[in-house]
Amino acid sequence: MLVNESHAIPPSMGGRERIVQNAFQAATQAHIKFEDSFTCHAFNLFNSKGLFLGDDPLNFSVPLILLQLTLMSLFTGFFIFLLKPLGQLYMISHILGGLTLGPSILGRDSEFAKRVFPPKGKWVLDTFAFFGLMMVVFLVGVKIDPTIIYRSGKRTLAMGVLGFIIPYSLAQTVAFIISQFFPLDLDISETLPIVVAIASMTAFPVITCFLAELQILNSEIGRLASSSSLVCDIFHWLVMGVQFASRLAHKESIGLCFELFLATSLLISFIMFVVRRAALWAIRHTPEGEPVKEIYIFGVLVTFLISGFVGQVLGIHVYLVSFVLGLAIPDGPPLGAALVDKIDCFVSVVFQPIIFIVCGLRTDVFAIKDLRSVGAIHLIIFVAFCGKIVAVLLPLLLCRMPFRDALSLGFVMNCKGIVELALLIDWKLDNIMSEEFYAIMILSVMLVTGIVAPVVKLLYDPSRRFLAYKRRTLLHHSHNEPLRILACIHKPDNVLAILNLLAASNPNLKSPIDLAVLHLVKLAGRASSLLVVHVPRENTPRKQPTESEKIFNVFMKFEHERGGLVTLCCYKGISPYETMHNDVCYMALENRVNFIIIPFQKKWIYGRKPVVSFPFKHLTKNVLEKAPCSVGVLVDRGNQQNFWCDHFNREPIYQLAVFFFGGADDREALALARRMLEQPSVYITLVHFSSSTEIVAGTERSKMLDTQMLCEFRLSAFRNERVSYKEVRVMGARDVLSTVEDMDNVSDLLMVGRRHGDSSLISELTKWKDGELGTVGEILASLDIGAKTSVLVVQQQTRVWGLRDPEESTQLTSERIETCGV
Repeated sequence: MLVNESHAIPPSMGGRERIVQNAFQAATQAHIKFEDSFTCHAFNLFNSKGLFLGDDPLNFSVPLILLQLTLMSLFTGFFIFLLKPLGQLYMISHILGGLTLGPSILGRDSEFAKRVFPPKGKWVLDTFAFFGLMMVVFLVGVKIDPTIIYRSGKRTLAMGVLGFIIPYSLAQTVAFIISQFFPLDLDISETLPIVVAIASMTAFPVITCFLAELQILNSEIGRLASSSSLVCDIFHWLVMGVQFASRLAHKESIGLCFELFLATSLLISFIMFVVRRAALWAIRHTPEGEPVKEIYIFGVLVTFLISGFVGQVLGIHVYLVSFVLGLAIPDGPPLGAALVDKIDCFVSVVFQPIIFIVCGLRTDVFAIKDLRSVGAIHLIIFVAFCGKIVAVLLPLLLCRMPFRDALSLGFVMNCKGIVELALLIDWKLDNIMSEEFYAIMILSVMLVTGIVAPVVKLLYDPSRRFLAYKRRTLLHHSHNEPLRILACIHKPDNVLAILNLLAASNPNLKSPIDLAVLHLVKLAGRASSLLVVHVPRENTPRKQPTESEKIFNVFMKFEHERGGLVTLCCYKGISPYETMHNDVCYMALENRVNFIIIPFQKKWIYGRKPVVSFPFKHLTKNVLEKAPCSVGVLVDRGNQQNFWCDHFNREPIYQLAVFFFGGADDREALALARRMLEQPSVYITLVHFSSSTEIVAGTERSKMLDTQMLCEFRLSAFRNERVSYKEVRVMGARDVLSTVEDMDNVSDLLMVGRRHGDSSLISELTKWKDGELGTVGEILASLDIGAKTSVLVVQQQTRVWGLRDPEESTQLTSERIETCGV
């Protein structure tokens, strides 16, 4: 190519630009011949000196990329604000932001495209995007637990295998028919196998991100989708690898294919046998509860960079190397969680959105000329979409899963995201596909994901299945049946108060306690949630017990000391704080629990105000709203006696006070106190608040139930020296507060109902304190009423199938009240 074109030098041009321009003019005047076309860019133009010194900021890299990032943030933020109420994912908003800035809308203005997104600016963004994609793939590998495949049941394996084979076969058949019998452009017909590959794949990283954004990661279909998508992903890449090897052997030689396979195997073997062992060594030398040393994090990141470079030298795709290296790092604490904590925020906030935006920036919707190509591609995608739904429905319906949940899972498995977009843009830069085909595929990915997200939100509500079909309360529990309790633990500090409460709850031969203990752990350094039964292992000097094992060992000792009166089953749930309540409610439903005990996580500082833990506050609120049984929120101040383990050595005393205002929740609290009457070491004080006016609002039926419950409790406690009854007449909120303060250092536990009907007294108390524990519960939890006094706020079951009024199943007659002597 002969370059023979003169260029005038503007007087305002900077010195460095003048040098470049002069060199270019000298080359053209000397009639230098170049073998290929090129674009000339000035070099060393990074920081601008400003307009006042004659520099154009957009000719410099730093101000240019700052402007690009600013525009991207503004446009994507606008689309997020616009589309979030419609249930759309952030990915759609980011791609639309890129489309707006790209050649589809604003980029059609040649001056805008030349100034704001010149070729040199796009190269910087592409470099950001592809390095970010390496980091995303690496983090996905770190978060994956490969053993999930071994733990997967037949249902999950069937879904994963059929979820790839059926849509792939159907899409391949339709693509063959279209290419043989319908006239299409040569570029489109040759790239139909790409449509088949994209339409039939179910990428594990995409599915887990989708589930996390919809907050259903630890729901039933969330766990099924995570494990089955991993199986489906493995099958997909095996098939794609075989096809790539066969094409390479056909175009080049079998020897080259073998050399590439050998190089890949050697690099992967080094990562799995050397890097993984080094990671396990670092984990062994990190004490439990201690932060990972910075040198270990630094070593992993350097290994990541070196592995990527070696992969490029050997001709191995950098994404494969990044993913395998991530798999070599054990998921979860300490090392995997530390890596995710260090770099996940930056990757997900900066790099990942740039990947989506770059996809939109390179999309030109006006390149789509032939509607027949659009129809053919969307027909293949539609057939694969339906095939994947059928493949998911078949095993799930055979396992008798509700059709609505199975259909929701079928839609989830069709979700597309960052993996599909990365493949498309990679093929686009390698000139494997045309501008038209690339634009059609980007729009197709957006269409599929844009349909799937709101449909899944509409079809699937994980809390819907927590609706119980019978009363599961302490009040309606038969005295001749086991009492089923679920105890939730966040950390070892919660154990003592819960064990004391369980010991005081009087497990006996007629009504033993079936206890389920659930250790709730925040999801960190993992891609999928986990809910498993704890299997005890033999403790060896090299294997110190984990935090979960320490907690479970104490409850096992409690079970052993009760001599068959307590039956224990331990579980560990790892999930995000936002959806942790799903594990609690699911366990309560599966174990037919009557009562959930959940600790109220506040950091108690003696002599100061408590510090609220907002994630646990959100968890408590959701459990109270969605639990299929009664709930007790235990506020522990951390200075309790060891009542549960001193029971057989001496005669300890456990002081209990019950505050009764009226209502279903107060009756539930009194039902628990009634069960404790037969425990010889428990001393109970019932404080009944009354007033000349209405103490709490409620129906006449509710007031009759209150009267019945009080008189039955007094009859049960008749001539019992361990029970005392106090009736306190109050005129206002200050009388209630003074009564509460009189309990200072007297009781080990105060019990009260969570909800009380509105009245003048309750309204006055609400001005003092109100929150998720209810008006009275919040007051008891916040007042300084003694360092050892804990509070149990009780809520009776609120969700019962077919009952508008949860109290309507309770039978009451006036004759029974008269029998009590009221």
